[in-house]
Parts: sequence; structure tokens; C-alpha cells
Amino acid sequence: MKILQSTTQQHIDIEDINSDLLILKDGSACMILSVSAINFGLLSEGEQEATIFSYAQLLNSLTFSIQIVVASKQKDITIYLKYVDDQIERLTSPLIKDQMVKYRDFVKSVVRQGNVLDKKFYVALPYSSLELGITTAALSLAPRPEGLPKPVSEIVEKATIGLDPKRDHLIRLFARIGLKARQLTSSELQNLYFSFYH
Repeated sequence: MKILQSTTQQHIDIEDINSDLLILKDGSACMILSVSAINFGLLSEGEQEATIFSYAQLLNSLTFSIQIVVASKQKDITIYLKYVDDQIERLTSPLIKDQMVKYRDFVKSVVRQGNVLDKKFYVALPYSSLELGITTAALSLAPRPEGLPKPVSEIVEKATIGLDPKRDHLIRLFARIGLKARQLTSSELQNLYFSFYH
């Protein structure tokens, strides 16, 4: 009986992270931008409509593809709860102490219900293997040879030339609607994908 030996890395499309770019197994590349958020619920109705309109204009003005990723995970507030407990211990007024205990219990119940999420927003800018000059025969469904179709240095050079202007354009467009965007570094990309897969 043959034993199946497969690793997670065989199922992940990332070949390498180099020069702040993801290098994918098919020879394509991808740049990831981290984008700040707006607390939409705190905006007035007019501001909400203006933001939606501006965002629609941003999307309609793009001449290249992007992928928007929202990563959500439950917020860890143990340090904050410890701080609240320390403050409760220092209080001398029984009335204020009672109110603080109720507040702490309320925060715990909200978190237990899963209503407190830490959301991060990312935009992926792809650079396809076709743009690198890799023929469609190399992209067929037939099993492909191991390794990248071109050297990593060539992929990085061409992808950087193609993606940097797109990145700069997106950063300007996001700034118009009050959002800050920046490219993730190689170490930030490693941490991001580690958190996704672990």
C-alpha cells in the first residue's frame, strides 16, 4: 500500500516572497497593498452616500484587475480586560466600582457573542505570467515541470516595472476618498500568509 505524503506547501500557490512581491508557482507575481478603513457607521447619511459614490468612481476608473481581500478575526481583548480589572481594584467608591464591573461584564459578553472583529483590508495587484511572456503551452492543464518557467530575478524585474505604476495610481485614488494604502514588505507578506494558513 502506497503511503500518501503531501505537504501544505504543495497546495499553496506561492513559490516565493521576494522584493516585496509574491511569486506564484505559475511564474506570475502579485503585489499586496494594505488599506486603512473608514468607520462607515459613524458617517452621516450624506457622507455615506458620498463615500459610496467615490468608491464606485474609483472602481470604475480602473483599467487593470485587482482583488479586494477582507481578513476578519476575533479581537483578543484579554490585555484590555486585565487593565479594566486593575482599575476596578483601585476604585474606592462602591457605586463606581459596581458600574465598572457591569461594564467589564458587558464587554466580555459582546466579545463572547463574536461581535468584536479585527478587520484588515488588502488589495492584490496581479501580474500575470502572460505579461511575462510565458506561452499558453506552459500554462496548459498538462503536468508542468517543477520550478518556475523563468528566473525569479527576471520575474521580479518585469513585475516591478508593471506593478509600481498601478500601485502608485491606486494609492492616489484611495487617498482621494480618505483611505491610506501602502505596499506590504516581504516580512509583512510572510507574516500575513503565515496567519492565513495557521
